[in-house]
Amino acid sequence: MMTKHFHTIAVCLFLMAACAPQSELVKIKSDMSELRGEKSASKAQVDELQKRVDVLTANVRGTGEVQKVMADAGARSDQLATDIQLIQGRLEENNFHIAELAQKLDDKSVKIAELTARIEELEAKMNPMSAGTGTLAAAGATAALKGREPSEAYRQAKNDFDKGNFDLALDGFQNYIALYPDTSLAAPAQYWIGECYSSKKDYAKAIEAFRKVITSYPKSEKVPGAKLKIGLSYLNEKNNAKAKEYLNLVIKDHPGTTEAEIAKDRLHKIRE
Repeated sequence: MMTKHFHTIAVCLFLMAACAPQSELVKIKSDMSELRGEKSASKAQVDELQKRVDVLTANVRGTGEVQKVMADAGARSDQLATDIQLIQGRLEENNFHIAELAQKLDDKSVKIAELTARIEELEAKMNPMSAGTGTLAAAGATAALKGREPSEAYRQAKNDFDKGNFDLALDGFQNYIALYPDTSLAAPAQYWIGECYSSKKDYAKAIEAFRKVITSYPKSEKVPGAKLKIGLSYLNEKNNAKAKEYLNLVIKDHPGTTEAEIAKDRLHKIRE
């Protein structure tokens, strides 16, 4: 009966901690999908207006109507451009809230795991004859998870990096992944491991670290940056062939991104 009681407590705590943030996360994701649709529709309207301007300009060139047509179309285009900027701002704000919620969920999940491990430890003490390797593993997990929350550990490592303490930052990010491999910040942590090696001019290890971002976290938003950094690392190693390969990969796989623009610029400089 005592064991069931402890498990009931753990389940209740888990549901109380996780349900509310998860429902909010689903709502924000739904809002973001709607915003992306609005943004795409607005861009389509801008493109259509531009086509109409081109056609009208060709048909009435040399007459006084050109200026009026262009002025009207320009005003509508400006309004649509403003709408797109507003939508982009809302998307960025929602992205921030999603990342914030994901970190809170990570922290709560770790707390729940720690609480569950402690409950199992208590059960083991109450029933020493039934304690097995699973309970011992749980006790070890409890010891490892005590202390800082995942988001706090990540922030400390990032602060060390920002201060130029690359060895400390490297240890911090590696420890983070060892303890929290499935959290929302695991992919960024792996990415910053690559940045630490790159800052230390150890480009071979940087390339290896950035490749892990691509292979271990293929859906992460850090993937375009990781591919770009691999290309730039090869460039620093004077391996222009491999650099071009990855820079072209960024342009092909992630068109329209900031990373793609940087890749185009670096490719242009290589060819000069």
